[in-house]
Amino acid sequence: MARLIAGRLLAAPVLLLAVLTLVFVLVEAAPGSPADTILGDRPVPGEVRASVEAAWGLDRPPAERYVRWLGSALRGDLGWSVSRGRPVTEVLARALPPTLALSALALALHLIAGLALAVGGALGRGRWPDRLASALGLALYATPPFWLGLVAILAFAYAVPLFPPAGSRTIGSEGWPLPARLFDLARHAVLPALVLGLGSAASLARHVRSGLLDAASEGFVRAARARGAGTRRALLAHALRAALVPAIQLTGIALPVLVSGSLAVEVVFGWPGMGRLAWDAATAEDVPVVLAATLLASLLVVGGSLISDVGAALADPRIRLGGRGDGR
Repeated sequence: MARLIAGRLLAAPVLLLAVLTLVFVLVEAAPGSPADTILGDRPVPGEVRASVEAAWGLDRPPAERYVRWLGSALRGDLGWSVSRGRPVTEVLARALPPTLALSALALALHLIAGLALAVGGALGRGRWPDRLASALGLALYATPPFWLGLVAILAFAYAVPLFPPAGSRTIGSEGWPLPARLFDLARHAVLPALVLGLGSAASLARHVRSGLLDAASEGFVRAARARGAGTRRALLAHALRAALVPAIQLTGIALPVLVSGSLAVEVVFGWPGMGRLAWDAATAEDVPVVLAATLLASLLVVGGSLISDVGAALADPRIRLGGRGDGR
C-alpha cells in the first residue's frame, strides 16, 4: 500500500508539468492575443497596444511567461485574470462552490443510480429487468451530455416546467432567508446534476453488473448458496463486495470530472462553475485562468486515481498482496 501511494505521489509532478505545458502550447498556438480581450474590438494606436501588452507582460517570450507563471504558482500566486480583471485565485474561489454543490448531487446520483441498475440487472439476469437496465444504461452512456441536457431542458423546464432552465439561482434571491436560498439552489441543480450523474452512472452499472455476475460463480458465493442463502442474499451480502472494486475505481475516475465540472453540461445550463469558467477563459485566451483550471483538474485526476487505487486495495486484499491469492 505504501509503495502504491509513494509511486503515485512521485509521478504526480511529472504528469502535472506535462499537462500544463501541453495546454500552454495549445493556447499559445491559437490565433489572436489576450490583448484583444483587453482592448476589445475598437481600433487603437500601435503604441497603446504595446503599452497594454507591456503592462500585462504579454510582450515577453512565451517560454519566459510560462516559466514565470510556474514560479509564481509554486508560491501560491496563480496570476491575474486578463478577462475578469481579478486575481485568478479569487476567480477560482467564486467558481468552485457552485461546482462543489453540483458535483455532490451528481456524485450521489452516480452511485445510487449506477448500483441500482447493476443490482437490478444482475438479479433479473436474462429477464426483462436485466434487458431494460442494460438498454437504459447503454442509451445513457451513448448519449452526448449536451444533447441530453437540451432534452432535459425542453422536457422539464418548458414542456413540464418543474425546474429552472438555467443558472444557479433566481434573480433577486440574495435577500432571501438561508433555507429558501438553499432550496432555490437545489431546484436549479437538479437538471444539470441528473445529466452529469446519470451519464457516468450508466458506465458504473455495466461494470458492476459484470462484476456481480463474475462473483456469483466464485467459490465463496456458491458456499453461501449451499448454506441456504437465497439468490438475492448471496448477491447483495457476498458478491457485491467483490463487485465494488470496479465501482470504486470508476468513481475515483469520475470524481475529477464531477468536481471540475463537465464543460458541456455547465455551458448548456449556464451553471457558473469550473467548466463554464474554463470555457470562457479559453475563448478569451485568458492564459492564467486556463492554466489554473488545468492545474486544479489535473490535481483532481491524480487525487481521484489515488483514491480509487487505495479504495480498491482496501476492498480487495488480493490487490494489496500484488495479485497473489494465496496470501503469502
